Amino acid sequence: MATSSSILFLFLFSSVVTSLSLSLPLSTNSRWIVDDTGRRVKLACVNWASHMEPVLAEGLSKQPMDTIAKQIVSMGFNCVRFTWPLYLITNDSLAALTVRQSFQRLGLLESIAGIQANNPSIIDLPLIKAYQTVVSSLGENSVMVILDNHISKPGWCCSNLDDNGFFGDKYFNPDEWIAGLTRMATLFNGVTNVVGMSLRNEPRGPKQNVIDWYKYMPKGAEAVHSANPNVLVILSGLSFDRDLSFIQNQPLKLTFSRKLVFESHWYGFSDGQTTWVDDNPNEVCGRVATYMMRTSGYLVDQGYPLFIGEFGIDQSGANVNGNRYISCFLGVAAELDLDWALWTLAGSYYVRDGVVGLNEYYGVLDYNWCGARNSSFVQRISALQSPFRGPGLSEAKPHKVIFHPLTGLCITRKSLLHPLRLGPCTDAYPWSYSPEKTLVVKGTRFCLQTDASGTSVKLGIFCSNSNSKWETISNSKMHLSAKLRDGKSVCLDVASDNTIITNGCKCISEDKTCDPSSQWFKLVDSTRSSTRVGRSLLQSLPGKGLVG
Repeated sequence: MATSSSILFLFLFSSVVTSLSLSLPLSTNSRWIVDDTGRRVKLACVNWASHMEPVLAEGLSKQPMDTIAKQIVSMGFNCVRFTWPLYLITNDSLAALTVRQSFQRLGLLESIAGIQANNPSIIDLPLIKAYQTVVSSLGENSVMVILDNHISKPGWCCSNLDDNGFFGDKYFNPDEWIAGLTRMATLFNGVTNVVGMSLRNEPRGPKQNVIDWYKYMPKGAEAVHSANPNVLVILSGLSFDRDLSFIQNQPLKLTFSRKLVFESHWYGFSDGQTTWVDDNPNEVCGRVATYMMRTSGYLVDQGYPLFIGEFGIDQSGANVNGNRYISCFLGVAAELDLDWALWTLAGSYYVRDGVVGLNEYYGVLDYNWCGARNSSFVQRISALQSPFRGPGLSEAKPHKVIFHPLTGLCITRKSLLHPLRLGPCTDAYPWSYSPEKTLVVKGTRFCLQTDASGTSVKLGIFCSNSNSKWETISNSKMHLSAKLRDGKSVCLDVASDNTIITNGCKCISEDKTCDPSSQWFKLVDSTRSSTRVGRSLLQSLPGKGLVG
């Protein structure tokens, strides 16, 4: 176990001044995270790694930290899950190293020059001070921070055999961990934009077990809350943070309330490196979504917030397995209206697994941290950066929006003279889904109808026929299907110009080669107001059909 001394505590009570405009601190109200006024705050975060060998936030050799913080905001994120290695706070010799010394010991001379050019104020700061400075910069840009204890010994994470995975591993001493959490919580007590602490990333490995999880996780939670009662206390499950099923039968007992959040992770490779390619995507989506609900998603129904602390894809678009997974994930995340953190911000690393300047294809920023690597992906997740519902968000009566995960858009229309189409979810039509399986525009008598395959859907007032009855079919539960007058089944689809049409339902089962994602739609509960449904629709006379 590493030692600690007074060197570290020189920084323990320093303060970071922020200009965050939210009403903080955050707390919980049943399954929701809320601000100090009781209004829901949705965590739409991006991961920023600072747990690797240099022990410095990645990218500071490429851009000034203020520039990076402003890019985070410009992409719609309100929060950073900011990783840190345990030894940063428990190992005196590491914590006291300056940024320059840390990079010199690794031979990263080019990075030193880059940091000197872009962030000269930190080059000779101790590593712990540099970490604080980044948090301060994020706060000055109104970005919330979750401090994530990612690993103990600095380095890339994670594997079952890295000795960093579970209590009792070579680099995971429970007492040292609790001491480190206490110091980190104390260090950031009073730092307004630090809104939560994630106690440990992805518990895993051959030693993992439920008994020790219950033995140590509550101790860590209590230590953090005692040192800093303002922060959310975020707990991860077993098996790389995929399994929280044990909470269902043995709820966690803590002395504090309204601060507990559970964390889960979900990647395409979590389901198997080639599962989404080797099997039918509808069947895979149904199977893994059911697994997710059984192991973590159920928590929202039990009144706990669930934070998806990591998800992401290769943003080059080259990974078919990931491309298929992400549409399924976004559908589930929208339906449950979950809080989340995308992996990752980093366009490149100082050094990873011995490779200097490694290009990170999961990174939302490009290699030089100049802009978005894939702007269409940023647009795609933007609808999920705002809450659909929750305390204090009753802008409109409860309704459903029809969300399209492949594009991140929702069904709307420009005007009565235009067909239904995909558009921003802020403009989404509000729908009600009746027991008779009709989709009716809220506040009207107009229902969604189809007349023929390959043509645009329309709104009409005669809603008793089969072409107005929409069922969710396929294992994914994301195909919306109706029957034409000739008995043929069709599914909602999207034309090349984003017009909503129907086509024959595709990839329902067995076929593993086709991609059903253009036909995947999710009915999402919402109380957000829409800017698109105007008086011209709401006041249309009941006897008149609308342009399809």
